[in-house]
Amino acid sequence: MQQVKNLAIVNGLTIDQFTPKYKRLILPIAMAALLASSVTREVTMNALSDAFWAVSCYVVFTLVVYHQISQLISSQNRLVELYHHSPTHQVVFSSLLGALPGCGGAIIVTTQFVSGRVGFGSVVAVLTATMGDAAFLILASKPSVGLGLVAMGVVVGMISGLIVNKIHAADFLRPKSANPSAKRVSQVNNTDNTDCTCKTTQESTGVQRAAINLQGLFWKWIIVPALIIAFAMSFQVDINQVLGLPANSIEWTGAVLAVVMMFLWAFTKEINDYQSTVAEDAKIASSHPMQKAAQDTHFVSAWVIVAFLFFELSVHFAHIDLGSALSGYGVYMPLVGMLVGLLPGCGPQILVTSLYITGAMPMSAQVSNAISNDGDALFPAIALAPKAALAATFYSAIPAIVVGYGYYWLFEL
Repeated sequence: MQQVKNLAIVNGLTIDQFTPKYKRLILPIAMAALLASSVTREVTMNALSDAFWAVSCYVVFTLVVYHQISQLISSQNRLVELYHHSPTHQVVFSSLLGALPGCGGAIIVTTQFVSGRVGFGSVVAVLTATMGDAAFLILASKPSVGLGLVAMGVVVGMISGLIVNKIHAADFLRPKSANPSAKRVSQVNNTDNTDCTCKTTQESTGVQRAAINLQGLFWKWIIVPALIIAFAMSFQVDINQVLGLPANSIEWTGAVLAVVMMFLWAFTKEINDYQSTVAEDAKIASSHPMQKAAQDTHFVSAWVIVAFLFFELSVHFAHIDLGSALSGYGVYMPLVGMLVGLLPGCGPQILVTSLYITGAMPMSAQVSNAISNDGDALFPAIALAPKAALAATFYSAIPAIVVGYGYYWLFEL
């Protein structure tokens, strides 16, 4: 063994050199293989077409608008300063920040708790109110349902935060020497942040930056015609017939664009751990809104595609209608939604929302997941104040169970 080890050193080899790079490539390669096989071609084409035209196009449009507005509004504003007026104000505004799609508002409140500017009740309020990136998906796919879930999260977050303020002091479980760390984390979105999971070599960094730039150009070139087609398809317009194209031309176009989209996404970040798998990619603050929107859209789309393919292929091969199959376990579904929501990161939550959109998950599961879901905000919370993060997650699970089962008993039983 020692001789082999020395030989490896002499030849300048390390174990890391044999580790596969860009493990995300598994998804687009699998998509291409499913399209190439005559057995799965049609079902895969339809699933990828639906994911692109019915989800990705609307998500990128929502994100472009969101990032344009975010570019005009600084996180250091009067709303944040109002935190200092009273614990009640803190809870109210924390819930409103949590209602913002994505995890930015929750990260702001979490870091301010660690630095001593807001109380523990505010952390519970913001983590209860936030849906993370799953909010973009539900707002783009079912706007009325999405707005209802956002409003519900704000109300439940306020109530939960106010109750927690009655139970615990403002500095409950606050780490005593976390200010420097909080300052560093609060500056993440204002720096040229190469993700910690990226390789440090110039070659890998160049590949990732090129892929990120291509993602932005991809949507810059196609967003207008893609949105026109997506809107038309939403109104049941047969684009193939209108344009005089062969049958399934638009569907195949969407499927191919979905594969291209995922190949670009695969090269933007390496997967090294759980966080790099389920959390959205880090973005450079100075990047164009289109580029940021593309990064988030491709992250959301990757999980949506996994859910859609899982759903459609299970029906195709096993002849299982997940919606009907899971309906027999209806009493457990709010619990399942809540438990998935406890997982850090937005990926699992997007999976639940995707299954709800396809009809495999009931609304009660979506409701409980939306409340217990903390998204990517849980990662900095665990890093800065692990005890407070775990306690806040536990507190957000209680209203998730109450509201989820309340919806189940009122509307689904």
